[in-house]
Amino acid sequence: MKKKLIELKDICKAFDGEQILSHVDLYINDHEFITLLGPSGCGKTTTLRIIGGFESPDQGDVFFNGERINDVPPYKRHVNTVFQRYALFPHLNVFENIAFGLRVKKPGVASLSKEEIVAKVTEMLKLVNLKGFERRRIDTLSGGQQQRVAIARALVNQPKVLLLDEPLAALDLKLRKDMQKELKSIQKRTGITFIYVTHDQEEALSMSDTVVVMADGRIQQIGTPVDIYNEPKNAFVADFIGESNILDGIMEEDYRVRFSGQSFDCLDAGFEAKEPVDVVIRPEDVDIVPLDRCMLTGKVTSITFKGDYYEIITDVCGFKWMIETSDAVKDGEIVGLSIDPDAIHVMKKSEYSGKYGDYSTYSEEAEHLSDVDVEEDAD
Repeated sequence: MKKKLIELKDICKAFDGEQILSHVDLYINDHEFITLLGPSGCGKTTTLRIIGGFESPDQGDVFFNGERINDVPPYKRHVNTVFQRYALFPHLNVFENIAFGLRVKKPGVASLSKEEIVAKVTEMLKLVNLKGFERRRIDTLSGGQQQRVAIARALVNQPKVLLLDEPLAALDLKLRKDMQKELKSIQKRTGITFIYVTHDQEEALSMSDTVVVMADGRIQQIGTPVDIYNEPKNAFVADFIGESNILDGIMEEDYRVRFSGQSFDCLDAGFEAKEPVDVVIRPEDVDIVPLDRCMLTGKVTSITFKGDYYEIITDVCGFKWMIETSDAVKDGEIVGLSIDPDAIHVMKKSEYSGKYGDYSTYSEEAEHLSDVDVEEDAD
């Protein structure tokens, strides 16, 4: 049975009159890899800093193993942190960087002998695949190697929790993917609870046991990566986690929804009759079929080859659908589309429409949303 390790209750936090966190409730299990995921300014880093003791909530309580720790300073919490810039000591070699925390005398904790320090540092070097790097200077290491040193230094004191604030952001794509696997492996081997912050959806889905999606200072959804992707709770989550076609719909009755001028069977119920809803359909769940067997027809307006599939944009009744398919089609071709009931996800109208983009459907304008700079100082 999972053991609850950390709990946040009704956490609120504001900076300069701007509400960054609004009534956040969250619990984190022991031995869990949990990721706080969301766009810049959503409050994920502030949440991490409150857990670490670097910020205090304006309202609410933080519990560790059932004990309230709001007033416990960071150095007295069983928590260590790996920051985005690693914060290594340039004048110390790899061994001394990792050993630094072991040499600092803490009240009530017996000092370690030289032999004990060597044994612990050696164990950490082996864990992060840096055996033989003991005497290397920090400025001679690659970005990935520096990150491993930072992780080893954070783990050498055997904390109950490791906080990781976008530690892979500065690495190139290949190294970032390699380190994702490495971090997950380290977490499994040590059993330490990892609380990870990122805005990278793929990173969160590939590494985490649990994903916490945040927006506008609130938690939007908590679940496994599979649940978050396949069963988004609202249009924001559907749009932020992967690509989605998000359309305006009308719930005609239980298990029957209307959009794009047609009525479709679905697996959703519990809505009011004729209630306006958001309909979410993943691009990979739309099938290209012969015109005599289709549910909808559309005109192909663009085709992008992605290696193992084509990404095509299809105009259906004036709206642009994104479709991922292995079927070869031609620009300008009229194609038939089919959607299975379990691929149609119906949800309440999103309160975020207009703030993070228009979720009514895929549009050409939406392609440019990722280029808009968002303020990061409240992240």
